[in-house]
Amino acid sequence: MSLEERLHLAARNTVEVVTRDELKRILEENPRPRGYLGFEPSGLVHVGWLVWMFKVRDLVKAGLDFYVLEATWHAFINDKLGGNMELIRKAARYTRKVLEALGVPESSIKYVDAEELVSDTEYWGILLKVAKNVSLARVRRAVTIMGRKMDESEADFSKLIYPLMQVTDIFYLDLDVALGGLDQRKAHMLARDVAEKLGFKKPVAVHTPIITGLQGPAGKVGGEHDEIAADTKMSKSKPETAIFVHEDPEVVEAKILKAYCPPRTVEFNPVVEINKYLLFQQDKFTLVVERPEKHGGTIIIERYDDLERMYLNGEIHPLDLKKATANALNKLLDPIRRKLTSDPEARSLLEELSKARVTR
Repeated sequence: MSLEERLHLAARNTVEVVTRDELKRILEENPRPRGYLGFEPSGLVHVGWLVWMFKVRDLVKAGLDFYVLEATWHAFINDKLGGNMELIRKAARYTRKVLEALGVPESSIKYVDAEELVSDTEYWGILLKVAKNVSLARVRRAVTIMGRKMDESEADFSKLIYPLMQVTDIFYLDLDVALGGLDQRKAHMLARDVAEKLGFKKPVAVHTPIITGLQGPAGKVGGEHDEIAADTKMSKSKPETAIFVHEDPEVVEAKILKAYCPPRTVEFNPVVEINKYLLFQQDKFTLVVERPEKHGGTIIIERYDDLERMYLNGEIHPLDLKKATANALNKLLDPIRRKLTSDPEARSLLEELSKARVTR
């Protein structure tokens, strides 16, 4: 694979790469750069997570040695699954199963449990060095990476440690590339700002888009884009805002039919975003919009740009788009559902996590 092909794979379907030139240089000079993504095991997997899972698959194909950090202690700090570490670890295992069902086998990536990191005194030494080089105000601003407001850190001091842990994760693992959703930007920028001062590599930050929850933005459109995205994204703790990868086709269709999807609007439109960030990322994908002849007949759309143009121009009715999207998304989810239901361990984990109380 050529350098340009590797760069295209690594950078496609992202909001930003900080910086693309640095990423190109790393791919050019290092045959096996080290990349990572950290996720909080917090329950069942919804389709919003497929965005970063697709990108993990891309980065593996682009030749990165890729680490997936199961951020168990981070999830504990962030009050996920009621702080029940046993459930948190089971959620981590279930996420592995979904990644494997998506075509990212365990053999192609290296899983790291946060327990391994926090058990090493060197990790805490790095964290203290990071803490010595950032202000309290900067750390407070970064708590939004947890899906929290700044003032939520005042009731629980551990939440101020969380951003420092995320920066320390990057340095401890000696990474070249840090992958995350746009809501992780503040942690990645903090790592870039202090890296060279502390003698660590400045990581390239690759940020994936975040799919808006099915409820839409609900008027939350003021402020920085990463904070808006974090505030309006699909949420496990609000299942009506999310489509879960295991859900039956009828449930998926019903949720999409009820979703926020204003005419002639693409920004913060979850139905449009599912097309942009998931469906049209598949090779040779076409969206089939079935309509009666009296309403223009069936349309076959081969490029997302064409869909966006037609929707903005009012050439596609929201209901027609919803029906087409539900059908296409179910086709994407079908093999994932089959693999999860045919795997006894995945079935058992799914059953137990479905009963667990998901906390925010």
